[in-house]
Amino acid sequence: MVIAAPSSGSGKTTVATGLMAALRARGLRVSPHKVGPDYIDPGYHALATGLPGRNLDPWLTSEELVAPLFLHGAAGADLAVVEGVMGLFDGRGDTDLASTAHVARLLDAPVVLVVDAARQSRSVAAVVHGFATFDPRVRVGGVILNRVGSDRHEELCRSALAAAGVPVLGAIRRDDAVATPSRHLGLIPAAERGREAVSAVDRLGELVARSCDLEGLVRLSRTAPALRERPWTPDDALLGSQAGPGGERPVVAVAGGAAFTFGYAEHAELLGAAGAEVVTFDPLRDEALPEGAAAVVIGGGFPEMYAADLAANEPLKREIGAFGGPVAAECAGLLYLCESLDDHPMCGKIPAKAAMTPRLTLGYRDATATRDSLLTRTGERYRGHEFHRTAVTGADEPLFRWEGGGDGHGNPLVTASYLHLHWAGSPLLAQRLVSSSRSPSALR
Repeated sequence: MVIAAPSSGSGKTTVATGLMAALRARGLRVSPHKVGPDYIDPGYHALATGLPGRNLDPWLTSEELVAPLFLHGAAGADLAVVEGVMGLFDGRGDTDLASTAHVARLLDAPVVLVVDAARQSRSVAAVVHGFATFDPRVRVGGVILNRVGSDRHEELCRSALAAAGVPVLGAIRRDDAVATPSRHLGLIPAAERGREAVSAVDRLGELVARSCDLEGLVRLSRTAPALRERPWTPDDALLGSQAGPGGERPVVAVAGGAAFTFGYAEHAELLGAAGAEVVTFDPLRDEALPEGAAAVVIGGGFPEMYAADLAANEPLKREIGAFGGPVAAECAGLLYLCESLDDHPMCGKIPAKAAMTPRLTLGYRDATATRDSLLTRTGERYRGHEFHRTAVTGADEPLFRWEGGGDGHGNPLVTASYLHLHWAGSPLLAQRLVSSSRSPSALR
């Protein structure tokens, strides 16, 4: 089932995460998914289900891959919960491309609409009626009322919705105790909160369990028909690429820890299928790269929150700055490779400086590579996503160009940019990285 809402801030993450936790507590194996490029919500989904949170994004990976990627993640599960993004019909620009509705159609899945009932009663029926009838290809199978104020308030909302013909599958009271803390790019990642995040997810599960009709929600999920597509696999995506002479498996060091929490589960799977041994390291704690590291991947996150601590880890900074193998970095990784971040010295691998700004840069990008680099070839097009409040100055000609902008640094051993890419949409990136880690002296 797909958990959607009329707008952001209605409570989708509260309901979706709590529902995952509540169903898992009932003994069900729940597959967690998130519409769109967001990295943070899937971290909470993973805590709730014990399985990797996975993204479904038609822009980043293509329409054709949404169902196969869903089936890959949901293999062996009893049911799947897909958290939507923004409002149900909000997509790229003035279209519904990559919207929650778009993904619900591609999966032929029923939608549960989470409606913020605060400051309204009978009007919720008009809202639900509008969303249920706006696009007949999208099946709204139920409503969960959020932030209900009292028994009388709930009674009025239920009465109005009975006339609208959409069943109420839950009514959640206002509860400040389950609020999830946020910062400038959304929620604080679960990995940064440790045991606090685990406790928060447990509370969400208890809240949904006592407030929602779990049996009714499970019955609704079972109305989704079987999908005809084959599950995606990393081996198929790479066309059966092999590990190289003698079964060599180069070590690819992938940054993790609290400062670098953004990454898609399929990236590590693709690297493994391409022949690599994936080993994580924490730039906040580890003073050296993993033993035998032949390549480094540094994804996104919140390095600006940990700039002083990252700067204090001099041994690791020196090693990465002098590292002679391939390095792929996105957003936070780009900042870490710069000479400085908010005047804190970083690795100095890229001749540029980074700093926080008051401006949020957010949106999908249709990017073209301007030259060859570790991962890119001149003229190749990539669909990506930007999401940051920092700026980099002093870098060379941007590696990527798109309408209205561009950024990035690249050479035969480095690809670093603000652009977040989903490698399932461009699996050759994993193969190029692993191939270069075996023979870093030449572009592949």
